[in-house]
Amino acid sequence: MSAAHGIIVHQHLYQPPREDPWMEAVRVEPSAAPDHDWNARIDRECYARLAAATTYRRDPRARRDDADATAGIARVVNLYAWCSFDVGATLCEWLDGNAPDTLRAMQQGDAASVARWGHGNAIAAPYHHVILPLASPRDRSTELRWGIRDFRQRFGRDPEGLWLPECAADEDTLDAVAAAGIRFTILAPYQVEGHDGRGLPVRWRGARGRELIIVPYDGAVAGDVAFGGLLRDPRALAQRLAGALPGDADRTSHESAAGPLARCVTLATDGETFGHHHRGGEVALAEALALVARTPGRRLLNTAALVAHTPPVTDVRLVSPSAWSCAHGVERWRSNCGCRLDGSKPPAQQWRGPLREALTWLAAQHEAAFERDGRALFTDDPWDVRDAYGAVVARDGAPLEAFARAALPPQATDAQVARARELLEGARASLRTFTSCAWFFDEVDRIEVRQVLRYAARALELGGAGSRLLPEFVERLADATNGAPGAPSAADVFVRDAMPARAPVVAAAAAAIALIESGLPASPVAVWDVYAQADTTAVDGMSLRRVQLRHRRTGTVSDFEGHIDEAHTAHVVRLRHLDQAGTSGAWYDIPVHEFPEAAARALLSATASGPHALD
Repeated sequence: MSAAHGIIVHQHLYQPPREDPWMEAVRVEPSAAPDHDWNARIDRECYARLAAATTYRRDPRARRDDADATAGIARVVNLYAWCSFDVGATLCEWLDGNAPDTLRAMQQGDAASVARWGHGNAIAAPYHHVILPLASPRDRSTELRWGIRDFRQRFGRDPEGLWLPECAADEDTLDAVAAAGIRFTILAPYQVEGHDGRGLPVRWRGARGRELIIVPYDGAVAGDVAFGGLLRDPRALAQRLAGALPGDADRTSHESAAGPLARCVTLATDGETFGHHHRGGEVALAEALALVARTPGRRLLNTAALVAHTPPVTDVRLVSPSAWSCAHGVERWRSNCGCRLDGSKPPAQQWRGPLREALTWLAAQHEAAFERDGRALFTDDPWDVRDAYGAVVARDGAPLEAFARAALPPQATDAQVARARELLEGARASLRTFTSCAWFFDEVDRIEVRQVLRYAARALELGGAGSRLLPEFVERLADATNGAPGAPSAADVFVRDAMPARAPVVAAAAAAIALIESGLPASPVAVWDVYAQADTTAVDGMSLRRVQLRHRRTGTVSDFEGHIDEAHTAHVVRLRHLDQAGTSGAWYDIPVHEFPEAAARALLSATASGPHALD
């Protein structure tokens, strides 16, 4: 029987965590207009379209260059059922609440591929998009455990493969992946030495005796799809994948697709390529795959099926460290290596090293506090508890409280439960500070750096020693600049954009009082559950509404009293904090534009206060 030719398309689907770490909601991102934020925009332009790629039947009488000559819908294709893919856990968190149909299409596509090929299209990924060769062994372990646990919960099965963020790999990373029970990963062809270029699975053997299968993707095809014009011509894409198509003179293979594979072309690229970076890319991909499927001797499959049916016979050496988007190993995420988006400008990313050093220092301080307090609280090793937290980290409310209580002795007090929850949430914030996007781009004064510094501010707060550590952390961030006169530093970004001007719970409490007084639903407000007294109380001649807010992730409880200040033309709530003894604090005047966004919009819409728009 003649050998067949395999074709795989792998989509790396990922967005960084964009949630405000206090509100647990994504803020408006004006650069994503007309959408609310970049997650929403990319879902509309790409992820949702991949779930329903619509191809059209052309009118055979039309000119070949007439793009509008269609004769009705030919088919709607869920490409998640036909393409190998990984989807980042932080993206899944957002999809869960904001685009559940897209997430459901991914899950349905994976289930369909299991039925078709016996192996699913979806593969796992570390929970956060961190550069694993630069992570500490402890963080690397947690990221893998959390990511694998999240995959099981999303797709209802164990993962066979795992995508490495930026394909960043070294010997220790591959060993950790193999130790986690993963069978294979996908790497660029130039990351492995000793393979024959046919794209078939190869084997890496580590110094500790563990093995991992590697599927090398086709770098030339990936480059032409991502950065060239290959997605403008579905037939040309199909020819690059299949080598020949029906109708190609004297070139079409008549081999049987049922035989062993002689070679395999794996196209691996960012999923955002199809529809976001290249408009209509999802349609071009669907049409190309339809052409490939009709080609004799060509077999569409996924990476897991390829590995299952084509055992590796070649051992390879890993180029260690290496990544698919840096020619200098993994230096793009820690030094001014020259890798950048704007090649017309000289390299000026010397801020990358100090930024990583400052965040590594902060992580070490947080880990010391986590271990010290955790050993005094948890019945098990605190690092085992952190790893186990991955079972509930994507949830909030009762599951988080139940997890914390189960990790403590039966006689634990409410205060100990609260501290345990703060420790675990601080660990989550600390892990998020190493999201790779912060180092990928050219400038320190970008949305990606701003976001990881917000997580750093949250980690400082939850660690319990923020006031002591803050001055040194800011001082370390000051070195993270490109060196140009007047150029901002990471310290400027942190002080200006990362640290909240006032406690976010104050703004949430003001929004709750305004909603209640306006007769609107007031629970939840952002990440807080709101409990209000049925009646108001009179203090100094004022009628005050009392509210209690409970943070659904940490369980922290805060009490306030206040009222709408009718003296203002726009919504302003005057309120004050009440301590456990009922003693009142200073008054705050909170205008509507400081409220959590969803609450502010609901209030302004309901009260028709037209001229009083959000800032």
